[in-house]
Amino acid sequence: MDNSISAIFSVDGRTRLARPLYLSEVPAGFPSPADDYVDARIDLNRDLILHPDYTYYARINGDSMVGENIFDGSIVAFDMSLQALDGEIVIARVSSDLCCKIYRESEDGIWLEPANPQHSPIRITEEMELRIIGLVTFSVSWHAKRYGRSFRAHRCE
Repeated sequence: MDNSISAIFSVDGRTRLARPLYLSEVPAGFPSPADDYVDARIDLNRDLILHPDYTYYARINGDSMVGENIFDGSIVAFDMSLQALDGEIVIARVSSDLCCKIYRESEDGIWLEPANPQHSPIRITEEMELRIIGLVTFSVSWHAKRYGRSFRAHRCE
């Protein structure tokens, strides 16, 4: 398997940390003057988790999903109550290995496709046991590189 899941965490819906959500959007192109107005407060547990009892987090190992902006060390949220459709990102168990891949289904069969051309798709054969664990609903990647991987591991474990 060309990537793996290093840890799975459950959602604790009792936690609340409402943070300010700015009224104006932040451009990724040319800068504009910032507004000093806060529109509302956002709580990631409330606003991003569709089904708290069925949602878990997993830390990703490997680079097979970089084309979908899921990097080594990223954390993905996956919802076990949502059915995956062709082209969606899933957490899957193939035999005894967990992986994060793009689910592909056609008349020719089922594949788990990486989002990195350096890795090969996994064609599911009759001899293999496939279980779609959950649909990936969002991912979180660390962008403050100076804090390093050890800080991320400490904060999430």
